Amino acid sequence: MKLQWTQHRSPPGQRAPSASTSPGTVVYAIGDIHGRIDLLDAIHQGIEQDAKLRPARRRLLVYLGDYISRGPDSRAVVDRVIGWRPQGGTRGVAQNFDVVALKGNHEELLLRFLDGDLFVGRHWLGYGGADTLAHYGGPLGDPRSCDADALAAARARLSAAMPREHRAFLRGLVTSHREGDYFFAHAGILPGVPLEGQSDRDLVWIRNRFLRSDADHGAVVVHGHCIAAEPEVRHNRIGIDTGAYDSGVLTCLVLDGAERSFLQTGPSIRNGPAEARGAVCPDSSQ
Repeated sequence: MKLQWTQHRSPPGQRAPSASTSPGTVVYAIGDIHGRIDLLDAIHQGIEQDAKLRPARRRLLVYLGDYISRGPDSRAVVDRVIGWRPQGGTRGVAQNFDVVALKGNHEELLLRFLDGDLFVGRHWLGYGGADTLAHYGGPLGDPRSCDADALAAARARLSAAMPREHRAFLRGLVTSHREGDYFFAHAGILPGVPLEGQSDRDLVWIRNRFLRSDADHGAVVVHGHCIAAEPEVRHNRIGIDTGAYDSGVLTCLVLDGAERSFLQTGPSIRNGPAEARGAVCPDSSQ
């Protein structure tokens, strides 16, 4: 698996984000994974490599949610997110990472299904959830043809097969995180509502009202949820869902003070972490 360190800028005529992490803090934010354990492993390796070249007092890893559904191994992704911590360090100093795992809409659907909502379960299973069910050892036929008894049986199989550690992880997911001038949420925020007053539903589900807004949200919102061919950099938001389950491109946004760069899986190595930090940095949007 190849990696590339890139920069993506705002479209011509649009302002760039003006934001910074807290002094001495480096943040790695990973977009929607959707069962692509191969891509997640590659991004983790890239984070280890990048962190060795970045002195920092504090390192934070933020997962933006949607760990499951659609891709080849949702169970392995959840296992990895729970258990992975970087190896090595800068000049022999251990890489101590804080980790924040956000809830995506697919995790919300799964949890509601586990809690007995069969209507939501039918929707989720037809929306990539059947893949997740199979990854936990409970294959299902066409969810659209399942009656209530079949859905209840599928829910029971999933509940029995899911490790207690996975269940605790999923129920412990948070819906947002603030770090310096950045605000992290799976889907985005409702414009006009203070960040501290955002509803969990908007943080996990919102789309167009957020994407179309040119308002200053009080922080630059880093989000996934809405697929784009490349990271979307706007003055008020940065979107990093690059459709990994289908495109093979998983994106990690690297924030270091006022610097921003992107680590992505890809077909070839374009440059390295030093170039992405500005030494020799081609604009990948060209």
